[in-house]
Amino acid sequence: MPTIDPSIALRPQASPDAWLLVLLLGGGYLYLLSAWGPTSAPTHLRRRGYATRQQKILYFTGVLVFGIGASSPIHNVGENYLYSFHMVQHLMFQLVAAPLLILGTPAWMLRRMLVRPKVLPVVTVLTKPLVALLLVNAFVATAHTPQFVEATLSNGLFHLFTHFLWVAVGLLMWWPVTSPLPEVPHYSYLGRMGYLFSHSILPTVPASFLTFASAPLYSSYENAPRIWEFITPLVDLQIAGLLMKIGGGLLLWAVIAALFFRWSHEDRTGGPDALYWRDFAGTDQTPELVKR
Repeated sequence: MPTIDPSIALRPQASPDAWLLVLLLGGGYLYLLSAWGPTSAPTHLRRRGYATRQQKILYFTGVLVFGIGASSPIHNVGENYLYSFHMVQHLMFQLVAAPLLILGTPAWMLRRMLVRPKVLPVVTVLTKPLVALLLVNAFVATAHTPQFVEATLSNGLFHLFTHFLWVAVGLLMWWPVTSPLPEVPHYSYLGRMGYLFSHSILPTVPASFLTFASAPLYSSYENAPRIWEFITPLVDLQIAGLLMKIGGGLLLWAVIAALFFRWSHEDRTGGPDALYWRDFAGTDQTPELVKR
């Protein structure tokens, strides 16, 4: 098995397709703030550039996470040498970047994008917790098949498309947890915790195939140069499975714990749902009621 100098493998590589998506995400957000904000944003947000500071920080942190995952050494190593780094990349897109993008988008912007006659019925169906749960995990299972992985590594256009898909699937996954729109509402606290618990369990099926594999599954990674001799193709595959099962699970359980403590706090104090702060914190307006 050929080896490669780690300093070369860990060198960041410019990824034009990734930077195109970063520019679309960041530039599109700024454009919509300026184009739609003057007519669609509530009055108190017009004095803040049509979004709160917290929203802008969250959104651009999500864009940054996506950019790091798509063009840093994580991307180079994950696409060319180690599948475990490929797994880290996808976890960053789905479990970190996606919820930050939703939390950073003002409710008025989401409403203008989604509350349309031909869009809202589709979004309503797709974001129902059971539907989202099944669609997201069906994609995750498919994305770890040898055929899918090999296609992403050999076809540049499909590779770009999968980057988009991972973010889109992440947005779908997190919508029932983070939506601020009463038209397409988030679930109750108990429902959100149960929903995320299911997301922490179902991926253990494909993760188990990786963790307990007796032979490498992906020929591109099996034949790739070794960065570190002790990480064989089989060990690399098993690390990826553990990252998917334990790493992703721990992150979801941390969110479940945060939801539980927030629910307990609101029950004691009678405060509003935590999602209201995005557009209504610090104002005298009454937020629209959503399912609790």
